[in-house]
Amino acid sequence: MPNVAVVAHARKKLGGGLPGLRGVLAAEGVTDPLWYEVSKSRQAAACAREAVARGTDLMFVWGGDGTVQRCIDAVAGTGAIIAILPAGTANLLAANLKIPRNLTAAVRVGLHGDRRPLDTGSVNGEHFAVMAGAGFDARMIADAHRGLKERFGRGAYVYTGLRNLGARRTGARVEVDGAAFFEGPVSCVLTGNVGRILGGVRAFPRARPDDGLLELGVVTAGSTVEWIRTFAKIILGRAERSPFVQVTRGQKIRVRFDRKLPYELDGGARKAARDLHIKVHPGSVKVCVPGGLGG
Repeated sequence: MPNVAVVAHARKKLGGGLPGLRGVLAAEGVTDPLWYEVSKSRQAAACAREAVARGTDLMFVWGGDGTVQRCIDAVAGTGAIIAILPAGTANLLAANLKIPRNLTAAVRVGLHGDRRPLDTGSVNGEHFAVMAGAGFDARMIADAHRGLKERFGRGAYVYTGLRNLGARRTGARVEVDGAAFFEGPVSCVLTGNVGRILGGVRAFPRARPDDGLLELGVVTAGSTVEWIRTFAKIILGRAERSPFVQVTRGQKIRVRFDRKLPYELDGGARKAARDLHIKVHPGSVKVCVPGGLGG
């Protein structure tokens, strides 16, 4: 039996709650795991680092994408294995990896499933597993986190997204693997490590989280009508056919904006920045997945 730790966002809910998790683990023979509870996702990183320092082999992460991202950032490159218990609102990484939103089933994936090496990306040194972006998506996410997500769940993103369609564009220069890729006004710059992002939209159909590459989309839509046309193509999985989207793939991406913009990592808002240094870290974390999906 591996040395097991639990890092749990105590305000998130799944199945029978944290008492239920203790019961499921005990039934599987895990009776005395290291146990950490936090009230905010940003507190999870310190707990994850402590768990690794105390010899943890397998870390169950109870929470949403923000908690998972903080733990992945803390353990990337250490050899620790992450088992996701999807107790959040969107659970984007769990959904992409087909981890069940059922407590008993998710625990069994952690204990008995495949261990799949995954790439991570990083923005200015901080790791993410799903996506990172600046501009429209970051403003939408930041607004949703101001009390709306707790009240309305995923519906908060719809409301704040509509409210931000008219935000003004910003000049940007984008380099990919050392070569100029784009220069001009942008409304959103988004990079992805997996295919499906917020709302289950398959924004990056070619994305694989273990191919050593990050997907990049630059959106130039500047009005509500242009955004509607853009969303229509994205929903159909044909973003590259939109006149307001340019896509590519790469290992290192540098973005410089004319002014500071807020950005986000895996749905977590970050302070505004003018420069984004983005890179891929191949196979830097292992995540438990249902049998048959792992490498």
